[in-house]
Amino acid sequence: MAQRSSLAVPHEAPVLALCFLACVATGLELSVNNQAADFSLSTLPGPAVSLSCLVQNSSQAEELLWYRGDGKVDLKDGNKVNTSNICVFPVTESDNGVTFTCKLARDKSVQVSVVLDVQFPPQLTGEESLQIEEDKDVTLTCNAKSNPQAQTAWYKNNNILILQQNRYQLHQTSEVFQLTIKKVQKSDHGTYTCVVKSSLGEGRRDFHLTVEDKKPVFPKEAVIAAAVVVTVTILFGIVARKDKIFKCFKRSSETAL
Repeated sequence: MAQRSSLAVPHEAPVLALCFLACVATGLELSVNNQAADFSLSTLPGPAVSLSCLVQNSSQAEELLWYRGDGKVDLKDGNKVNTSNICVFPVTESDNGVTFTCKLARDKSVQVSVVLDVQFPPQLTGEESLQIEEDKDVTLTCNAKSNPQAQTAWYKNNNILILQQNRYQLHQTSEVFQLTIKKVQKSDHGTYTCVVKSSLGEGRRDFHLTVEDKKPVFPKEAVIAAAVVVTVTILFGIVARKDKIFKCFKRSSETAL
């Protein structure tokens, strides 16, 4: 008698089958500005940016949603079905890195995201005057945003600054550029310039540094000792002249009588 052969069915098969059926049932894709996958959109500050979301392979009316970051964008009724358009105006530097996402309302896993890449040059101008006492530390700070990220250089009296070891310290982040001068000397007097440069342009800021004479510092112990000596001297003087003081006081009293 022939034996029946049986096939083992993996436990994952039902789950996979459901996922497959769901994809077939939906069969929908979205595109934003004709891009079916997430993408980055480069632009400049000022001009408007238009984003158009379209449902692909749709056989019925499909509602669309737009998000700016985690916040939902309010859409008019005539701008929600199968096609939806939003406009970012004006584009500003603060929009750099912001994500806009179009989603299918009945299945939010169907979505396309756009990251705005707002490019702008460093914006850095002006000047600043500083007075610092000799032998103290001073820090010059430039704050400048830019995209793409900028590089910085420091000048003294219009000449590139030669960084002496243990005298100068540089600190830099994407937006902050700092130069610290340790134990300022008279020779550090002058104009320092921070130049921030990217492929789109450059910005600069001047620092007019004046080094003042070191103020004399008296030790606290010496001041206390001097005060004690003066007080003791006054007391001894009073004691030494007490007889004359009493005689003057006695004569004044007799005269009054």
